[in-house]
Amino acid sequence: MSTQPRPVYVIGAGPGGLAVAAALRARGIRVVVVEKSESVGASWRRHYDRLHLHTTRRLSSLPGLAMPRRFGRWVARENVVRYLEKYAEFHELEIATGIEVTHIEPSVTSDSPDSPGSSESSSASGAHGWTVHATGGRVMAARAVVVATGFNHTPVIPDWPGRDTYPGPLAHAAEYRNPTPYTGQDVLVVGVGNTGAEIAVDLAEGGAARVRLAVRTAPHILRRSTAGWPAQRTGILVRRLPVRLVDRLGAIAGKLSVPDLSAYGLPRPTVGLYSRVKQGSIPIQDVGLIDAVRAGRVEPVAAVESFDGAEVVLADGSRITPDAVIAATGYRRALEGLVGDLAVLDDRGRPRTHGAHTPPEAPGLYFTGFTNPISGMFRELALDAAKIAKAIARTSRDDA
Repeated sequence: MSTQPRPVYVIGAGPGGLAVAAALRARGIRVVVVEKSESVGASWRRHYDRLHLHTTRRLSSLPGLAMPRRFGRWVARENVVRYLEKYAEFHELEIATGIEVTHIEPSVTSDSPDSPGSSESSSASGAHGWTVHATGGRVMAARAVVVATGFNHTPVIPDWPGRDTYPGPLAHAAEYRNPTPYTGQDVLVVGVGNTGAEIAVDLAEGGAARVRLAVRTAPHILRRSTAGWPAQRTGILVRRLPVRLVDRLGAIAGKLSVPDLSAYGLPRPTVGLYSRVKQGSIPIQDVGLIDAVRAGRVEPVAAVESFDGAEVVLADGSRITPDAVIAATGYRRALEGLVGDLAVLDDRGRPRTHGAHTPPEAPGLYFTGFTNPISGMFRELALDAAKIAKAIARTSRDDA
């Protein structure tokens, strides 16, 4: 591998980037992982303390190294970090930390349109390699680039009217670690995805005086496991079935396994489960929300419309005065500065291709970890890693 002049560069040392690097190295291809933080698994280190994988340990291992059985069925956040550290060590991955990649562009080669007599288009120049620009004035030549900077990259808080003059603490869920700072307080959690739901339960169980959960769209809620059968396995079985069929099956399963919470302010959704998944909304894996809502420890309320001084104005016209607000309102992929000029992103800033599929406008540029499948993120990252490595190896043979 040391004789290869241009390695493959992987941007991001999270589970997706490490999995691709290990799969490439197994094929004898030199790969360098570039990570802006000082360690692997940076996003997992920042997650809240309570977090566990919602997918089973056996279906969440990355290529070439199984998660230890001692981690249990639902792996805790700190054990995910330990696993990623061991994974990088076990596969002897070449990782450069503390370096942020700022831009990626096709290399200028003898066949590029900038060269005299060339007839090739600029988009085709990516087939001859890429130039990776990074902090410190670094410029690196790559045969291919895999972008694995993560699904949860840049926190987003909506620009609610009056938000900037709200006098109380207003934090994104990315800053939340545990309920200790909120002991005895009235807390409003905004957003009813998996993160918002779990933080609300954590607060209710951890000593907050009152917890309200602002809901804009009623979510689908699934039991994480039913009679020992994990919801993830169902997701794997149905993900390629017709959307309408899965919607009907999901509605039946929901009525059988999840109580109707309409009386508590959390009605059943009107849009089918898989239809919502296709729109980018993953169902909630229940880790205590159902019981907390039924017991009154978590109170669903209407969506946030604006702030008026210390008051939060809700969509139904009511006003509340919480001591603190936690916004579990999602993330941006933040890829515009990196590849925004290559016509590879859709109107929502997401890659148009993923896995082994490389954009026709940018051959040799790959993306992994920018979807949120019902079959499990870690499982799909592992599958994508093998496919990406195979595609790059095949392209290398063709070039040779």
